[in-house]
Parts: sequence; C-alpha cells; structure tokens
Amino acid sequence: MAVYTKISKKEVLYINKKFEVNKIIDFKGIKQGIENTNYLLKSRNKKFILTIFEKRVSQKEIPFFMKLMDHLNNFKINCPKPLKNKSGDYLIRIKNKTACVVSFLDGKDKKKLSLKNCFDVGKIIAQMHLSSKKVKLYRKNSMGIKNLNPLLNSIKFKSKKFTNIEKFLKNNFQDIKRKWPKGLPNGIIHGDLFIDNIFFKNNKLSGIIDFYFAANDYFMYEIAICVNALCFDKKNSKFLINKKKVKNLIKGYESIKKISIKEKNSLNILCRGAAMRYFLTRLYDYTNTPKTALIKIKDPREYYQKIVIHNNLKTYKDYLK
Repeated sequence: MAVYTKISKKEVLYINKKFEVNKIIDFKGIKQGIENTNYLLKSRNKKFILTIFEKRVSQKEIPFFMKLMDHLNNFKINCPKPLKNKSGDYLIRIKNKTACVVSFLDGKDKKKLSLKNCFDVGKIIAQMHLSSKKVKLYRKNSMGIKNLNPLLNSIKFKSKKFTNIEKFLKNNFQDIKRKWPKGLPNGIIHGDLFIDNIFFKNNKLSGIIDFYFAANDYFMYEIAICVNALCFDKKNSKFLINKKKVKNLIKGYESIKKISIKEKNSLNILCRGAAMRYFLTRLYDYTNTPKTALIKIKDPREYYQKIVIHNNLKTYKDYLK
C-alpha cells in the first residue's frame, strides 16, 4: 500500500454516488507498501479501503483479483471483499485510473511474529491453496522467475562501485533459472505474503490482505516467499534465518495440506528465486520511485543478505535444523 495519487472531497463525493454504502465522511492515505495508492475511507459506522491501481498492475488483470477475493470470501477465507457499485461492477475510474473499494479487515499487522503466529500463517496459506483449487480463474505470474529478465535489464548500475552487485545478481539469476524445478503442484497463490499483509486481533490471525500479486504458480513457491518474508530475524543490521519459524510455518501448512518430497527438495532453489525477485524489485524501486510519492522505500540490501544465506544452505533439512 502507498499513496501516489492524491484525492480530494470531490472524489469521495463520486464514490458516495457510485456505491450503495453509508456516506463516506472521512478519508486518509495509507503509506505502507509500494505498489498501489490506498486510502482508508470511513462512514459513521463502517470502514472501507479504496485502492487506485498504479505501476505494475495490468488493467486487464484487475478483474481476476476482484473475482478471487470474492471467491475466497465465499470459502470463508478472511480477506477483503470487493464491493459492487450500483451498476453491478467492481471497478470505477478515479483521476483517470482504475479503482476499487473493498471491505475493511479487522485487526492489524504485527512487527514480529511468534512461533504460534508462523504456525497459523502456514494453516491459512494451506486453506487458501485448497480453496483456490476450486476457483476457475487463471493469471500467469508476471513476477515469476522466468519473467524477471526485463526488470533486471532495466536496473541502472550508475557507478563502478556497483560492479560487484551487478555481477552477483547476474550470476545468481542465471543459476536460479537453470535449476528452477519443473512439474510441482500448483494453483493460485497470494504471491506477496509479507508481515504487513497479515492481520491479527487479540493475537489471533484475523485475515490476509493485498492480493494484487496473486497468480498461478507452485504452492511451494508461496512457502519460499513466506520463509524470506516472515522467518528471518533482524539483529542490528543483519538478517538471520530463524529455523524454528520455518519449522512452525511448514507444520501449520502440513496440518491442513501435505507437502510432497519433490516440493521439499525444491525449497532451497525456490527460496533463492523468491529472494532474487524481491532484491530486483526493491533495487528498481530504490532507483526509480518519484520523490513526490508519499511512500516508504524498502531497503534492497535485506534481500542481498538473504540470497547469500540461501546460497549457503542446500537441503530441506538445512532449513529446519
């Protein structure tokens, strides 16, 4: 979540006219995240989220996200539910951009997850994967490892001091692509399950948000993204893998859905690929985000460290002991 597009009372009046909801009386930009513009909308007794789609989200793919969240709600997966406007559509136009309004999810994100939280995250991911198998939707993963070449080529390494980073990136990227697994169990994954996309209320997991990277990919790739995003602890400026968290995440997942031997044997290369994806997107954003955007830029060095750590691990057991 972020704020690139500024709105005023004029746009709020337009939303009030378009949707059959209690009159919106207050709105506020949300800074977290880096992809789309988000506002918290408040009526007298309810809250909603307005999302204005920016940057990497393709217009023709937006209906996929709306239908997915609607379906997941029907399967009792706690996530934002898109509102239909008076014409029966999910989408409206604001400032010449596509936008939607979704229900507000109760709870808030945590700064740090406990082992029990990791177990519960594993459970909800598995429930989502089982539910998504029943959803007849398809979206190619635009941020999958095979689609990252244009992103890598668009990063400008502006001085000679970046030569080593450029070499490290290109060598690792080629190696990951060469070793990428084939034929793993797949379906729709969330694709971006970071700590600020997971909500808790009274220390119980209350739901997940921000499905705008959801796509069809390996289920185990989702676990790899979560290992990187949720199972590292920061000490001073260093990131260290917390194997107890990895173990609990996988235990929670397997309490709902079993993981095959082939999937487990692919964990290392999938973790390397997931870390590479975020290293590249953060490097790109670090050098390309406009200074006027109301946004918190994420440090790419975190994912450089994580790639190095994964490069020193090999087997599935290395992640648990």
